[in-house]
Amino acid sequence: MKVSRRGALLAGGLGLGAAAGGGYLAATHDKPEPVSPPSTDAQGHLLWRNWSGVQHAYPAARLAPKDEAELGLAMKTAVAPIRPVGAGHSFTGLASTNGTLLSLDAMSGVIGWEGDAAIVRAGTRLGALGPALAERGRAMANLPDINKQSLAGALGTATHGTGATLQAMHGDVTGLRLVTSEGRVIDCDAGREPEIFQAARVSLGALGVITQVRLRTTANRRLERHVWVESFEDSLAQAEARWAKHRNFEFYAVPFTGLAANISHDETDKPALARGPDQDSAFLDALKGLRNLLGFATPLRKAAAHALLSSAEPETAIDEGWKLLSTERPVRFNEMEFHLPADVQLKALAEVVATIEKHRPDVFFPIEVRRIAPDDAWLSPFQGEPRGSIAVHSHYKDEFAFLYTLIEPIFRRYGGRPHWGKLHSVQGDQLAALYPRWKDFLKVRAELDPRGRMLNPYLKGLFGV
Repeated sequence: MKVSRRGALLAGGLGLGAAAGGGYLAATHDKPEPVSPPSTDAQGHLLWRNWSGVQHAYPAARLAPKDEAELGLAMKTAVAPIRPVGAGHSFTGLASTNGTLLSLDAMSGVIGWEGDAAIVRAGTRLGALGPALAERGRAMANLPDINKQSLAGALGTATHGTGATLQAMHGDVTGLRLVTSEGRVIDCDAGREPEIFQAARVSLGALGVITQVRLRTTANRRLERHVWVESFEDSLAQAEARWAKHRNFEFYAVPFTGLAANISHDETDKPALARGPDQDSAFLDALKGLRNLLGFATPLRKAAAHALLSSAEPETAIDEGWKLLSTERPVRFNEMEFHLPADVQLKALAEVVATIEKHRPDVFFPIEVRRIAPDDAWLSPFQGEPRGSIAVHSHYKDEFAFLYTLIEPIFRRYGGRPHWGKLHSVQGDQLAALYPRWKDFLKVRAELDPRGRMLNPYLKGLFGV
């Protein structure tokens, strides 16, 4: 009988736990929930936390302007630091503020078209943008791994998908409108205020608040999605050829298993074939169970992983791209992701996996590996050359300091640039050495926000202010 990956993982996990004695659930040693900060501070301000829970603050004010006039007034008068926030999916302190937390949720939706370019309000969530564009037969060229972010938040952190010929999301922005901390409204593109445009396409929310963008779109085509598991060595050997072959390709190296999960997407005219329910949570549950049961013995853990996955058959789905490219991620985690020169990406990945397997038997999350085309935005991690991303995850209940002490030094040694929304410790002159237009960005930033009203402590440290 054919067995789905979900069935193989769950049945295998239960059987393994029973063989070890006491059953799967009884044998696990899961960690308690992290201690939550108080719900209010001494002044009665309500707690704000990001998605993973690793960042928090107590904003003195929370605003959700309905239009640019209301926003412009708020930018001039609100308590600083003013920090825009979307879905809170960044793991860094970008949105944290004890001043004003500003949401654009009331400023969302597609509001017009210029040919095939959509005019989109910046508070629009990516998950809502896909079907809105599809109504006109259009689509975003690419999508990130999750689609919960606001458009402004995704652009501000250089959020990306995967594909050797596909740029990060900001690469499809051909114009935008920005409201500065002084209330000034600026429309910019490659011809109007070009330096502001190149700075604002990836700005970390440090120049002001983007209110709308002009977004280049593509025809809304069906994609054929394939998911399969093979040895990690085979995935390493075939990765470059697969990036050259497929519209979208990525793979997940799974520590302590010797395996990798591969995902490809290609345009097709075949009839739709439903994707079915996401199986990632079952996959993670099984990997965590292996960690809890056999974390003391890597050979046994690898053998059990092979047994769990040996019956899993490849998965295929065919549908519109916006339905396939992003995935639900209900299991919370903390994450570090760096973007490395393409020619050293796989070498760095092999070193990351070896380091985790040598020093961190508690890690069970797969490591995501993607490729992104170059662009010319000043603070784009892909500025000037193609880059390969490696993202290392830690369960939200687990200690994650190893990301800084073991993993970040590898990324930095290979010339990696940090993902702006993921954990890292790179600051000031270190970033200036990685970004040729770093000082130009800081100059534009100071001109647009002379009083530093957009700068929270995290950004001050990042910019060396």
